Amino acid sequence: MRLKIFQSATVADAMQDIRAELGVEALILSTRRTKSGVEVTAGVEPITPAPALEPDRPGQLAWHGLPASMCAKLQTGPLPFALQVGFRFARLDLAGAPPLMCVGPPGAGKTLTIVRLATRLVLAGQTPLVLSTDGCRAGANAQLQALTEILGVKFIAIDKPTDIGQVLSGGSGPVLIDTAGCSPYDPVGLGELAAIGKRAAARIALVLPAGQDAMESQDTATAFAAAGASLLIATKLDIARRIGGVLAAAAVGLTMTEAGISANAADGLSPLSPQFLSERLLSRRSPGAFSK
Repeated sequence: MRLKIFQSATVADAMQDIRAELGVEALILSTRRTKSGVEVTAGVEPITPAPALEPDRPGQLAWHGLPASMCAKLQTGPLPFALQVGFRFARLDLAGAPPLMCVGPPGAGKTLTIVRLATRLVLAGQTPLVLSTDGCRAGANAQLQALTEILGVKFIAIDKPTDIGQVLSGGSGPVLIDTAGCSPYDPVGLGELAAIGKRAAARIALVLPAGQDAMESQDTATAFAAAGASLLIATKLDIARRIGGVLAAAAVGLTMTEAGISANAADGLSPLSPQFLSERLLSRRSPGAFSK
């Protein structure tokens, strides 16, 4: 705020001077009498010009692989505002919340995401319980067990997914659940994931890598949303330049939460915010330029 002190014989004279110099939007902050009249302190907020729209926003969005219909919805106002209006965003609450279960196609980065979230909780003074229902991939549980031992958190590999409710009964503290990779075109596997999520009373987050075809990503998100996924964690943004697939996946109704921006297990997630997405969508720089 721009401040200025005006000294005049009367308050009326001071108001006239204030309007002439600062305009009708000026605020009177204080007044006091002096030997020669009055002293009035006034202030006015500087006018910030509205940001100009990017000269080639449609071209930028198309370069990232967004469908034309989605590009059309992102043409009004500053891009962060358009994203905020068109999509759902939320912080990923872990402490004091229901279990978080990560699902997704093979190789999406579910196990690494679980480790990153467990690390975040440990650094915040929380002690999470990490569960795995991945009995299919060779060495999957051994890898996760080794990483959780480094963190000093409890790890349980569940052989029978039907037992997950019993394992969680009576427990307290944050719970993270890793699952086996599942094809979005496998109705049996998707049904099993939905059943696990229901038994665990868990929030289900789809872990999906960036850089994929937008329509393929949207089909994948649609399938996992039908199995109960309501959150989206995008991974591998450090090795992807085009992120249209992330928005296409979120467009089915998923809430965007986190973005994997590096290979660092301890510091590899960043909030998936409208501002973050705007910076990526309006640039064609290498993805490493956006890492922490």
